[in-house]
Amino acid sequence: MNAKRTIYILAIMVLRSRNKLLSRSWIGFLCACGAGLIPALTAAGQSVQLPLQDFSAFKDAGSSWQIAGDVSAVLGKPNTLKVTRGTGILVNLPGKRTHGQDLYSTLAHGDLDLELDYMMAEGSNSGIYFQGRYELQLLDSWGVRKPRPGDNGGIYERWDDSKPEGQKGYQGYAPRQNASKAPGLWQHLKVSFQAPRFDAAGKKIENAKILRAELNGVLIHENVELQGPTRGSVGGGDEKAAGPLRIQGDHGAVAFRNIQIREFNKPRPELTDLQFAEYKGKYQPAASYAAEKPESKGRTAHLTANAGALSKEYILIYKGTLQVKDPGEYTFDMNAQGGAATMKINNAIVVPMGNNNPRGRATLPAGNLPVEITYARSGDWGVPVLGMVIAGPGTRGFYIGDAITPDATDPILVDAESNTILRSFMDLPGYGKVVHAVSVGSPEKVHYTYDLDKGAIVQVWRGEFLETTPMWHSRGNGTSRPQGAVQRFGKPLLTLGKLASQQQAWSADTAGSSYRPKGYVLDEKDRPTFRYQVYGSTVTDAIRVSEDGHGIRREINVTAPAGDLYARLAEGAQIEVLEKDTYVIDGKAWYLQVLEAGGAKPVIRDAGNNRQELIIPVRGRLSYSILF
Repeated sequence: MNAKRTIYILAIMVLRSRNKLLSRSWIGFLCACGAGLIPALTAAGQSVQLPLQDFSAFKDAGSSWQIAGDVSAVLGKPNTLKVTRGTGILVNLPGKRTHGQDLYSTLAHGDLDLELDYMMAEGSNSGIYFQGRYELQLLDSWGVRKPRPGDNGGIYERWDDSKPEGQKGYQGYAPRQNASKAPGLWQHLKVSFQAPRFDAAGKKIENAKILRAELNGVLIHENVELQGPTRGSVGGGDEKAAGPLRIQGDHGAVAFRNIQIREFNKPRPELTDLQFAEYKGKYQPAASYAAEKPESKGRTAHLTANAGALSKEYILIYKGTLQVKDPGEYTFDMNAQGGAATMKINNAIVVPMGNNNPRGRATLPAGNLPVEITYARSGDWGVPVLGMVIAGPGTRGFYIGDAITPDATDPILVDAESNTILRSFMDLPGYGKVVHAVSVGSPEKVHYTYDLDKGAIVQVWRGEFLETTPMWHSRGNGTSRPQGAVQRFGKPLLTLGKLASQQQAWSADTAGSSYRPKGYVLDEKDRPTFRYQVYGSTVTDAIRVSEDGHGIRREINVTAPAGDLYARLAEGAQIEVLEKDTYVIDGKAWYLQVLEAGGAKPVIRDAGNNRQELIIPVRGRLSYSILF
């Protein structure tokens, strides 16, 4: 299961080392409450954005590096980025005369979360070395179907020149799937790195790890152990507790922006001296258990819902000490499966009593603080589990408590080894549900979803096809989910509409359009051509994936189109003209190329709410490509 919330998934890596399988209910809790968790955990360990007004965050930047205000690539021109004066973007432009060099941060880091945007020039090559030693590869891997360790997002190989040819590279890790975008588009990378551990004598006792890496919203690595530095590391292959971020600068043109780091260099709080008392019966909020005789009591080294002998309808009250090394705001996200839980620190309620997954936060002083944790087991439903994720200033969230009971439910995945069609509901974040969605998968690893109610493409994605667990498991809700790097196109609207003028707002519904879907027909390769009627015309809508895996081509044919008929090609915060008939959409998120329009010219217009639209008159036949 691909959980999308980085911080709290990292918090259970400790648990995963003890129990290889995680329950879908626990991961589901983490996903479901992520909207509330992230602000809390972010506040506990604030990100710092590197200033890109100058090179103050770096050491001795070479002449190939510069600060720019904007940057763009040109498809078909290798290793080329065009820059605009200004600040906020870090650009490397090595050339024949200016040999590039690597860029090192002034920061020496240990455990670190890194988040940034980057742009590759066509054919370009770069990389990010954590601590200057462990490289995550950056490469123009647009359209690659089966990525290798040297492809975009891969963990680069280690190297041994003493080995035979073909075996010198080893222990490299390919990304789980290719989530790369086209050159000239901004890509988003999130990595959680754990530094190697050393004992007091300097001996390494634990390897470095990539705990989690996401590329363009897709999980590409999880809990990967790095047994040593990758090829080209600093320090001659040695390893240290701290080192600089290093950006490879001698292989090709590349740009970076929004570089955010979060260091985790503070000691964890510890829960110690745990004593428990167990009482039989239902939890009574007003009851004073101090006057009652417990069924059992004792000490335990670990927080658990199973400290006593009872298995159903009981109350466990823990008292102990929370040793806080550094003052600040801490968050507590509890796992109380099979019951409910609450927690007090310094005699104040921090986590109110709640079922399953209560949570809270508190600003704590340094010192040994009294803590009281209550777990109330309700009936005999489910497996009793008690634990919590703790995060604080400079402390990456970590889990303590019972191991999670594995769930036997496996995700239901649909591959597209050949052209594949699946009808389902499809959730569109911010816009609701498409109830007549047709998702079309291809062996080129490029897929799309079509809305039969609007005659519109609602999303495209690169990578694996669909997860259908929500659709088919148990009672199901009819929804499928894209597995790869998704590019959505906003609120689904009719692709074709009538406009009295080029300033008239696009209609948000189908009223008055006489829109009638007529299904689709398959060609000899099982690729659908959609058909519908609108404004008295018959329309065929053929969408085909390009053989190179770069995107899709759409051809719309309209019989006897009205003179005021237009097609809505794109909308976004910004639409820029790159060159004749080529546009880059929504802050360089995807490209659109107009291929044939019967001489009609596209128009970029204001769509309100700080958005723009690209529209074009329809003269019978219209074709264009979406590249991403």
